[in-house]
Amino acid sequence: MYVPVPTVRPGSLVADPAPVLSGPELDGRYYPSMEFSDRIMSLEELRAVIPSPNGIVANKEVDQLDEYCRDFISRSPFVLIASTDGMGSIDVSPKGDPPGLVKVLDATTLAIPDRPGNHRADTFVNILGHPFVGLIFLIPGTRNTLRVRGTATIVRDADLLDSMAIDGRVPQLALVVSITSAFFHCAKCIIRSGLWEGEARDTSDSDALFLAETMVKHGELSLTVDEMREVIINDEVRRLY
Repeated sequence: MYVPVPTVRPGSLVADPAPVLSGPELDGRYYPSMEFSDRIMSLEELRAVIPSPNGIVANKEVDQLDEYCRDFISRSPFVLIASTDGMGSIDVSPKGDPPGLVKVLDATTLAIPDRPGNHRADTFVNILGHPFVGLIFLIPGTRNTLRVRGTATIVRDADLLDSMAIDGRVPQLALVVSITSAFFHCAKCIIRSGLWEGEARDTSDSDALFLAETMVKHGELSLTVDEMREVIINDEVRRLY
């Protein structure tokens, strides 16, 4: 559903009215005004084009952060946070710090410091009414990414905030996420984009090995790590497009 967001004029505390939607409405859902002749409108239609994932992929989700997840998070300097107001307006906010910006509190809890920004606080505003979030962790030069889902709350516990200070500057707030699932995403999107091509080191083999280890463990697969690694490498070579 396309729901326009009211805008706030500089120097004003009152939001202007949201613009009027121009697209057609079907079954209570809004679509762009541009016309398309062949839309996918159901799960059955979607799965006719993209079959359901096989067990290897479907079973790689975990509901706790194990040593692989913790290690990846500790090395990540950048995370994207997706949130929604629950009425169709969706936001994705980037967060960056030195590696380990997100603090792992326990096997199911993460804390993300809030650094000085533009005061929009879009993520926080969304979470006050709709606590569900999605995270994607990236590491420069590394082709794998870690995806996390969960529910979030805004906290200001002094001990936690003090532990995330940088150069003596303590964040005023932290976003604490109780995770419901986590899984490692394959490298193909990073390969296609050439995102890290300027990086000095080639991590393709170590990335495939890391992903293979996590998939064998998380999915409780009968494949060996070496066999899973070969599956991953073959997939990256033959199924980029």
